[in-house]
Amino acid sequence: MKYFSLLLCACLVGLASSAKLVIPKILGNGMVLQQNERVAIWGWADANTTVTVTFKGQKKTALADAKGAWMLRLNPLKASFDPAVLEISTTTDKIVLNDILVGEVWLCSGQSNMEFAMRKLAKLTPPAGANWPVNEVAEANDKSLRIFLDERKKMDPDSTYSGWSAAEGEPLRPFSAVGYFFGKQLATQLKVPVGMISASIPGSRIEPWMPKEAMEQQRFFKENKNMPEGKIDGDPGKFYTTMIEPLIPFTVKGFLWYQGESNCFLNERLQYSYKMKSLIDYWRKQWGDNELPFYYIQIAPYNYSKAKDKPYSIHSEAEFWEAQAAVLKMKNAIMVATSDLNDNPADLHPVNKWDVGLRLANTALSNTYKINKAEPIGPIFKNAKKEQNGFVLDFDHKGKGLKGKNGNTLSGFEIADARGNFVPADATIKNNKVWVTSSSVADPTAVRYDWKEDAKPELYNSDGLPAVSFRTSGSVVDQFKP
Repeated sequence: MKYFSLLLCACLVGLASSAKLVIPKILGNGMVLQQNERVAIWGWADANTTVTVTFKGQKKTALADAKGAWMLRLNPLKASFDPAVLEISTTTDKIVLNDILVGEVWLCSGQSNMEFAMRKLAKLTPPAGANWPVNEVAEANDKSLRIFLDERKKMDPDSTYSGWSAAEGEPLRPFSAVGYFFGKQLATQLKVPVGMISASIPGSRIEPWMPKEAMEQQRFFKENKNMPEGKIDGDPGKFYTTMIEPLIPFTVKGFLWYQGESNCFLNERLQYSYKMKSLIDYWRKQWGDNELPFYYIQIAPYNYSKAKDKPYSIHSEAEFWEAQAAVLKMKNAIMVATSDLNDNPADLHPVNKWDVGLRLANTALSNTYKINKAEPIGPIFKNAKKEQNGFVLDFDHKGKGLKGKNGNTLSGFEIADARGNFVPADATIKNNKVWVTSSSVADPTAVRYDWKEDAKPELYNSDGLPAVSFRTSGSVVDQFKP
């Protein structure tokens, strides 16, 4: 496998000549293995050595190649709360891993809002009426929810086998709050063990999370290589090499992604859509499954227009949201809207990670696990039909029907005249569509919704999920070709 060879080149200088049996740190005591999949087990030994792996009645063998690399896959396993032992051995060495569970495994990655640690919640006072579990670190006691915090330094193979821990106490304090609350909801609803892997770096752009070749392979960057929007910089591969590649091919159910603020500060638009496509395509390829779920989070409302010495307007973030939403065209990629979860747009790091994790989990429960009929996402603009002096808008993902936060009359809609000048519009839910008009525009040409950084969503579906900001003309979504 190509990805496995790359992993060896990155991690195994000097190991091939050693007779000692070595495995990557992601394989360790207390880990969770993915149920119902052929789970990968791999490592390094002396060249041409036979390696034997035994687990839950299975006995598999692999032959280390000329560089000492070996890999095998276990037959699909059923979910189990019973701690089991996994043994890896050669004729001269043995590794015994204890307390292994089988269930669901997810990898969460991104920048500071994904990295936002559980310890920060303990310092918060929730607003009136909020039900945030700020004492979660002290009260967590589910030993079947396991976490693995991928450190910034390169995860070289070692012999401690202790990277995993139960999601409680001191190990939980530095872990991703979004990742934890996602995992907790999954464990509660699916009633199986859950393993969460967190690999995030505050302030990181998207480019370091994949090698340069991931973007170079995309037609967009080939065709625009001499244009500013086709420029590939930002340290491609910096965090991929040290934090993602060493995890491959550990079997996961899917990916969670919360990133974009750093690229929004660069005023990126369509190029960000294609950078996301590059990352999704490349990660799926390396894991050997081009349909692995990729659930990502809309960046939070923030006052970008107030940033010093930067050319932002109040519409800049809405344009970036649009670039994120364009990726919804990709198969099994879903964006979780968060525009209604930040009451303080002066804070780039909204503290309500509980509801973000919950929405992510409900998306997975609906789209991946099919255990409920709820929509995995809020209303997404579908089309607009001109009606006399206004438009009738239709949406996908309406659930059992569109709803307004304060009834059927909606704010946040604007309508454009023949010159493209937008004015506030009257909007009403009628016949499960939205009717938009303005008495000051006789012949409107376009509509946009929540098209500003401090937007307050009022349009929801029956499952309580907000509609994603959109515009009916000039959209990046129309330009994105997955």
